[in-house]
Amino acid sequence: MPHTEEADRPDHLIVDDRTVDGVRVVTLRGEIDHDVRDKLSKALLGEEGPVPARIVADLSGVTFMDSSGLNVFVAAYQQARDADGWVRIAGAQESVLRVLHMTGVDELITCHPSTEQALTA
Repeated sequence: MPHTEEADRPDHLIVDDRTVDGVRVVTLRGEIDHDVRDKLSKALLGEEGPVPARIVADLSGVTFMDSSGLNVFVAAYQQARDADGWVRIAGAQESVLRVLHMTGVDELITCHPSTEQALTA
């Protein structure tokens, strides 16, 4: 069953997650910054149980991401890698892709144009 969590502030961060063929697909909309770091971490890694080994983060609705978000993605990557899994980013807007590229995070976490492509890569 899909899970949706509304942001405390309108347009700040909205999280939807679901599982597709054993892959956690997290769709994010809004802004990723220090204020939502914990919310993002819970969305990617879950609150209880084992860490998901395979995660696709759909960032098509994310308009801004700072270093707080980058740190969460790197931590998710490391935990997924330790579980012989992966993290993939899908649909990132140009401004977010630029941040991922400038910081080298796109060298760790592959970026794909769509969720479907990330799931089948």
